[in-house]
Amino acid sequence: MATLKEFEEALREHGMHMALALLERLRERDRQTRTIRPARRITGQKMTPDLARAILELHASTGMTQQEIAFKVGVNQGRVNEVIKRGKWLDDDPHAPEAVARDKAKARMRADPKPQPRPRAKPLARKEAPRAAKKPAAPQGQFAFGDL
Repeated sequence: MATLKEFEEALREHGMHMALALLERLRERDRQTRTIRPARRITGQKMTPDLARAILELHASTGMTQQEIAFKVGVNQGRVNEVIKRGKWLDDDPHAPEAVARDKAKARMRADPKPQPRPRAKPLARKEAPRAAKKPAAPQGQFAFGDL
């Protein structure tokens, strides 16, 4: 498939000046109707229990898609999905997994020292069989054109 520039060059090579004039007129029309539109949203809303309940209400009472709900309330579609499918963000519990993840992300953004890590369970020791020494690979020959 050719690009518009390649198409224009082909028209020029074949001397199709009427087609080039038509193409230029279409470009000029597009320039006149083109506008600079503001972005849909500059920053996302902070997820709160009230906002989560509003998302659930919109989902239950309208036929809107998750993307439409996200655009309306000012969050991304992934957050809407978390609220609808997993019931996240419905309470103010600071120990909820999503709140802990949010706080860790904020700490990373501020370049604060890492929060206290949770104690990890010790890995289970596996009994391994003694490893056999690796045998050196046998040399492989190469054929030349005259060998066959």
